[in-house]
Amino acid sequence: MAKRKTWSVKEELLVKSREAMLSAVQIFNNPNIHFKSETYIVLSTIAWTYLMHAYFRTNRLEYRYHKLKNGRKYYDKTKRGAFKFYELERCLDCDESPIESIVASNLKFLIGLRHEIEHQMTNRIDEYLSARFQACCLNYNDCIKRLFDDKYGIDKHLSFSLQFSSIKDEHASQLREFSDLPRNISAYINAYDESLSDSDFNDSRYSYRVLYVPKMVNRRGQADKVIEFLKADSPEAEHINKEYIVIKEKELRKYLPTQVWKLMNSKGFTKFGTYQHTQLWKSVNAKAVGKGFGVQVENTWYWYDKWLEFVESHCNQHAERYSH
Repeated sequence: MAKRKTWSVKEELLVKSREAMLSAVQIFNNPNIHFKSETYIVLSTIAWTYLMHAYFRTNRLEYRYHKLKNGRKYYDKTKRGAFKFYELERCLDCDESPIESIVASNLKFLIGLRHEIEHQMTNRIDEYLSARFQACCLNYNDCIKRLFDDKYGIDKHLSFSLQFSSIKDEHASQLREFSDLPRNISAYINAYDESLSDSDFNDSRYSYRVLYVPKMVNRRGQADKVIEFLKADSPEAEHINKEYIVIKEKELRKYLPTQVWKLMNSKGFTKFGTYQHTQLWKSVNAKAVGKGFGVQVENTWYWYDKWLEFVESHCNQHAERYSH
């Protein structure tokens, strides 16, 4: 009978951590599974938690909840007597955490999203969040190799998943607006993104966005290159035909109605107020789906820069009506 392989606690934590992350990716890439994002978030959180526990254990750092009384530790335990180990968010907030702040931001986004969706069913959030899931995977692979050993990397097990649908301009617009997400989810995503600096939001460790273009070879006998990756700030990326760009900008800036007409006032259109603004958007049905002028978040409508440009153009065309 073959002997069962024995591992140290650290080794077992790392093995389970890798299996959890690989399972998360495989499930997300499975076209026959529709409960992708929710499953990915749970499994990837477990993967990162075990990775952090392995790091703390290796470096002899405490990661069990406890209280100090007279210099002695009293550990918190479950009803069955097991130690209560730190959850991922507590691990990330420890002073001894080796995780960079931008990587922690990506993970805290996923943790917060899990809190929003754990008590209710969600639909169609996969395409909205795949860039953040991709960043989570790459961050994990980098971190486990950096903190432990290259042999723990998962990159050799992963590959690109193919999709049969293309993304058109109107699809990209819908992604930016989160138009068909539950309101609590869209509100959470918007609020979290707005809390980040521009540099953090655009960091690939927070959300891994890719510009891609169909690539064909010029001579027969050569294999077609399906995807060509480019750095977003490279000269090549700047000249790519726009129809091939999936998404490249930050979630659009939003304005309340009062901000819109006050901005027009500041440009000299002092007779353009809340009544005129309401009449204008109603006359062109500006809140209709697909126009891209704004978005509903919770019970409040917000306008985009595209609407501000429309309003300013309208005011310029009727300057005698709105100016002194």
